[in-house]
Amino acid sequence: MNEHGKINYVEFASANIPATKNFFTAAFGWAFEDYGPDYTAFSNQGLDGGFYSAELSASAAKGSALIIFYSNELEKTQEQVLLAGGAITKEIFAFPGGRRFEFTEPAGNEFAVWSDI
Repeated sequence: MNEHGKINYVEFASANIPATKNFFTAAFGWAFEDYGPDYTAFSNQGLDGGFYSAELSASAAKGSALIIFYSNELEKTQEQVLLAGGAITKEIFAFPGGRRFEFTEPAGNEFAVWSDI
């Protein structure tokens, strides 16, 4: 349901949409709907969104928001990220309230995964 004033959709740049789609499908089981060769959308992943073709990437160090996934099995999720072609940029570390790791997907966008267990 769309709600007035609430975050509704997020878009990311991708220099390699096929690699990005393959990564998220393998690592997290996402499905995509293509809208031509330069845009693909995902839904039902906590927030709907898409990837558009551009020679850019999202990084917290460059001022981008850091999108953080939740996992019931942090080590297993980290292994899935690696097997799918992601690169770990910060190994699992503890913080007050949980643990997390950070990674980039093949097109260079930065994400994190956290767990409270």
